[in-house]
Amino acid sequence: MALDDTMDDAEMKMMKSVEVVTGEFASIRTGKASPALVENVMVDYYGTKTRLRDLAGISTPEARLLVVQPWDPGALSAVEKAIQSANIGLNPMNDGKIIRIPIPEMSEERRLDMVKVIKGISEEGRIAIRNVRRDANHELEALFKSGNLPEDEKFRCLKEIQDETDEYIKEIDDLLKAKEEELLHI
Repeated sequence: MALDDTMDDAEMKMMKSVEVVTGEFASIRTGKASPALVENVMVDYYGTKTRLRDLAGISTPEARLLVVQPWDPGALSAVEKAIQSANIGLNPMNDGKIIRIPIPEMSEERRLDMVKVIKGISEEGRIAIRNVRRDANHELEALFKSGNLPEDEKFRCLKEIQDETDEYIKEIDDLLKAKEEELLHI
């Protein structure tokens, strides 16, 4: 692999790790309604597992209410059943046309549990970024040993990869801090 490919690949993978953490954080319930809470719930739609966001419109008309409106009215009961069985602590109410999902207030204990969950998610993201750094460093070392990379260039690239690692880990830490404040804010 060429030097530019190694550097670009490392940065893209680190960026992807941050995106994964951001997506995971979006699906964590904070007491406010967010379509991300249910959009990835898998619905058994005529024998095929399908994501809810592909079957229905999901909106938040109020701060503590989600409204799910399936495009196929025949899928209403399947959507309701999928949300109940998703084990996300939400109780959907079916009125025959749409599904209303009230978002209950979270207890202090539940908030602290969620903080533990997001800390675990952020640590997995940091580990993924450090693994990318390790792999890129190994590739740079291999390029150096094969004679395709001068020593001074190797050290410049190692420093650049470390700087990117620090930058992306800081980004995950900032996301964690913001999500933690959001969870603990009553």
